Amino acid sequence: MAEDKQDNPEQYTAAAGRLDAVCAELTGQSRSQVAGWITDGRVWVDDRPVTKASHRLRGGEALSLSPPPPADLRVQPEDIPLDILYEDGALIAVNKPPGMVTHPAPGVVSGTLVNALLGLMALPQQEGAEGAGGYRPGIVHRLDKDTSGVIVVAKTVQAHAALSASFKARKTQKVYLASAAGEWRAEQPVLVDAPVGRHPVQRQRMTVGGANPREAQTRFVPLSAHPDGHGRTLALVRCEPRTGRTHQIRVHLAHLGSPILGDSVYGRASEVMPRQALHAWQLTVPHPVTGTALQLHAPVPDDLLGAWVSLGGTLPPELLDQNVPIETSLG
Repeated sequence: MAEDKQDNPEQYTAAAGRLDAVCAELTGQSRSQVAGWITDGRVWVDDRPVTKASHRLRGGEALSLSPPPPADLRVQPEDIPLDILYEDGALIAVNKPPGMVTHPAPGVVSGTLVNALLGLMALPQQEGAEGAGGYRPGIVHRLDKDTSGVIVVAKTVQAHAALSASFKARKTQKVYLASAAGEWRAEQPVLVDAPVGRHPVQRQRMTVGGANPREAQTRFVPLSAHPDGHGRTLALVRCEPRTGRTHQIRVHLAHLGSPILGDSVYGRASEVMPRQALHAWQLTVPHPVTGTALQLHAPVPDDLLGAWVSLGGTLPPELLDQNVPIETSLG
């Protein structure tokens, strides 16, 4: 049922096209977002409610939009155990488990890393962090839900600004570990320099090229490789992203024809690995107060190593003693 027109709706003059597409262009929201408004009777055309997103506009009509009130983005602290790798007065580093979302977003307000951190401490709220992207106090970078490993969070406004600047200026070094199929030869590095953008059809995916592509480089070094029994090679691959695009490592490995084991989005599901076999192994970042290089190391989890061994792989020297950090520098 259409809602009554609200006081002071947003007023626009329509271009020609589908109602949902025109409203999305005018408001900067996604088509799925404004389609919900249309269904709820929040969009009026020439003073009449229209509830079909596919309604065709000829151009020149008067549009009245009454978006719903902003969602309450206050996030409740939760008592969720965390594997803390390092902590001081400026920052905290956590070994994020697979299955945990980094920060709240529309539809996900509980069980996130931010919920867990707020259960331990207060976190600074950076300017502009509330909105469609969710509530992200202290967050300067993120990991995909099913990617495990090291993530650093700022504890003060000043630390957040300094860490954000370091990531933006590429003064950090990130090292991941992935298990991937493909054509690999141990110890032979591969550099992928291919821009990454939004998939033109499947909007939840990224792809090489795509819409609004941005430069992306990743260096891959296979640490150990063995035949997978199907004419290909399975490898444990050290991944060094030089840029920080969404899904960059997963997209670049799929682009090489070597999707990550268990990655059902860019490859296929696996019986031995229920998530993508990708782990944020080490992060080296200038400390936001002292500027000295801080090396943060998260041991590779048992599910990734267990899947590798169950498929016939052997552990390379880098993984035989996980208490020894990977050698790296910010040079």
